[in-house]
Amino acid sequence: MVILKEKLVMDKFTEVVKNRHEYAKDWQKRTGGRILGYFCTYMPEEILIAAGVMPVRILGSHEPQDVTERHIYSMFCPFCRDCLAQGLKGRFDYLDGVGMAHSCLHIRQSYASWVLHVPTKQNFSYYISMPAKPQSPRARPFLISELQAFKKAVEEWVGKPITNNDLDKGIEVMNTNRRLMRQIYDLRKLDKPPVTGTECMQMVVASQCMDKAEHNALLNQFIKNELPKRTGRDAGIRLMIVGSEDDDTEFLSMAESLGATIVADDHCTGSRYFWNETPKNEDRRSHR
Repeated sequence: MVILKEKLVMDKFTEVVKNRHEYAKDWQKRTGGRILGYFCTYMPEEILIAAGVMPVRILGSHEPQDVTERHIYSMFCPFCRDCLAQGLKGRFDYLDGVGMAHSCLHIRQSYASWVLHVPTKQNFSYYISMPAKPQSPRARPFLISELQAFKKAVEEWVGKPITNNDLDKGIEVMNTNRRLMRQIYDLRKLDKPPVTGTECMQMVVASQCMDKAEHNALLNQFIKNELPKRTGRDAGIRLMIVGSEDDDTEFLSMAESLGATIVADDHCTGSRYFWNETPKNEDRRSHR
């Protein structure tokens, strides 16, 4: 009899990232739930989770593409063109809707073209405006009104109200994910980090492609069962990645194969995505 070795949690994260579309389609079959694809990290995922919707971040494939030139300027960044190409090629054909919170001009253009030319299963789309001047005393009331409008639109879309209890559950799922990811990220400060930068990126990108509750369960399993068995590695040259967006795990793996270790990052597919928690206020309208 052949005894199959149980797949490690890290392998599961890598598999989700590699087969993110297959995972999403399987999740739909298992749960009957809706999926909303979103651009950029400002999307209030707590509201979607409270409504039973799975948020999935729209990312590129790192493949050459030639389908976006008629939709957005070729001078625009490769990331926004790659994201749009995934929609035009039909790789996100399982999405029930698409949404975005205000971000840079390039990715806004990708979203606008997506809404016009990439159909979703239920043709739901929503754009959340963000305060242009966060320091203004009018910024918070403006953002609260935008979140209220988004919550109402989602309620109409799914056909049921989102209660305060639902919002509390959505906030807790997201905050649990943030706490667990920060716990793992802090281990990179050690003289011999037990996790690599590549592994951390796989974890974060996987969290943006899968059910957050399932991701939390895998993180807990990794922390309790697999981390204690690791001895760590000589960090070598300790590097930090700074930028806007970077989910290129192959690039990180190449750098770390040469003796370096990515011990910190500051970009929207890394620490910026999960670092700050949503405060538990009596008024759930107050978002992070």
